[in-house]
Amino acid sequence: MKIHIVARKIKLTKPLKDFIESKVQKLYDYISNIVWIQVVVSVEKKVHTAEIVVHVGHQTMKAAASSDDLYSAMDRVMDKIETQVKKYKERISDFKAEDVYYYRELPTAFSPEIRFSVVKDVPIKPMSKEDAVVEMEKLGYNFWLFLDKKTKQMQVVFKRLDNSYGLLQPVKR
Repeated sequence: MKIHIVARKIKLTKPLKDFIESKVQKLYDYISNIVWIQVVVSVEKKVHTAEIVVHVGHQTMKAAASSDDLYSAMDRVMDKIETQVKKYKERISDFKAEDVYYYRELPTAFSPEIRFSVVKDVPIKPMSKEDAVVEMEKLGYNFWLFLDKKTKQMQVVFKRLDNSYGLLQPVKR
């Protein structure tokens, strides 16, 4: 971040410069992507004015305040700019919270790549549900695709978490 301090009709002393920089550094507590900050302090007819321009990403925030003392003018302008920075931070955090997608809502461009690590050729032979369960257990699988002897349809038998078995049968809709 670059802090640019401009003094008009006033001498920029080391304590004044340190005070301004310490005040401006507090903006980092709210947001960290500040590109640059410009602070303009001036005096005209005993009226001290402080202006701050903060550039964050694609947003520019400005604030100005006047007082009979430069330090109090700086405090006032910091209060104003902190309010703007807090609003900016809330808008950004609200915007990011709306970008949350649930897996089923993901567009196809963002869906994870589906890849198959194993492709296995299995001969299909007619068998009963019970024979399919025995074949599945013998091979150590959690499911088994088979051709039912009676209906001549493809079915899937699978093992459930409660150690019972399930059967998937195709239906036409």
